[in-house]
Amino acid sequence: MKVLITGATGLVGQAIVKVLHEKGIAVNYLTTQKHKIEQSEDYRGFYWNPSKGQIDTACFKGVDAIINLAGASIAKRWTPIRKKKILSSRINSLQTLYNALAKEDTSTIELLISASAIGIYPSSMSQFYNEHEPNVDDSFVGEVAQKWEAKADTFKNLGLTVSKIRIGIVLSTKGGALPQMTNPIKKYVGAPLGSGDQWQSWIHIEDLAQMFVFVMENNLEGIYNGVAPNPITNAKMTKELARALDYPLWLPNVPKVMLRVLLGEMAYLLLASHRVSSKKMENEGFDFQYPNICLALQDLYSEKNSKASLDPVSEKIA
Repeated sequence: MKVLITGATGLVGQAIVKVLHEKGIAVNYLTTQKHKIEQSEDYRGFYWNPSKGQIDTACFKGVDAIINLAGASIAKRWTPIRKKKILSSRINSLQTLYNALAKEDTSTIELLISASAIGIYPSSMSQFYNEHEPNVDDSFVGEVAQKWEAKADTFKNLGLTVSKIRIGIVLSTKGGALPQMTNPIKKYVGAPLGSGDQWQSWIHIEDLAQMFVFVMENNLEGIYNGVAPNPITNAKMTKELARALDYPLWLPNVPKVMLRVLLGEMAYLLLASHRVSSKKMENEGFDFQYPNICLALQDLYSEKNSKASLDPVSEKIA
């Protein structure tokens, strides 16, 4: 079996590649950076430039499934130019894949698994969202996720099974949100954000990687939430992070207005509330290794991960 991955050199992509290789599954990957191209028996890189619609179609040879993670990071200030890049990078990547697949003889490829985000759900302190929720959040994040998923669905026209995994806050010491969440705590200025009551649906990086592979191996179709079974509030998350790091919390909550002054529209990422269900994935038979925050943080800050955390992985998805 062979899988083609876009975004394989990013945080989530590397974790998925590791799981696939442990299962003896070969990986082809697409990258916009030619110096990241490697050629080995089970890991072969190919160049593409989605902004120009360019792709090396040799990447499809022998591939059974595609995992799409490509897209510019949303964790940078949302200037008009940045917002355009965040959206276009996701749409152009899928469109480039679609155009190439439509022209090539790719009869071996049966499945597309595309990343999405739980930010598609409306922010709510009280709602507990599952995949059947019809409403979309009235925000930039909601817009991006909705258009991202719609573009992924077009691959059904090519006869592919389409799955979408709506990812929550990914916990990893190698990059992503967690180092940004722990930095203030390590500087003794950690505190809950806003009211601290907003829900945060999170997932351990290893569980997320296993989930993508589980969906692929079981040929699952449709939408699945990439979150752990037990979401927590921002205040609880901050408290548990401080406990795991053995640092004190002494400051009052950071006011919403301060976050908006510092971050502009991007402050929404920190203040939005998303309590999201993982039941659909559990009902498919997926077992979470880290179902609660204490287990997740205990693993992430255990001795086996302490050295790895000193060598951060870039957030950029190539």
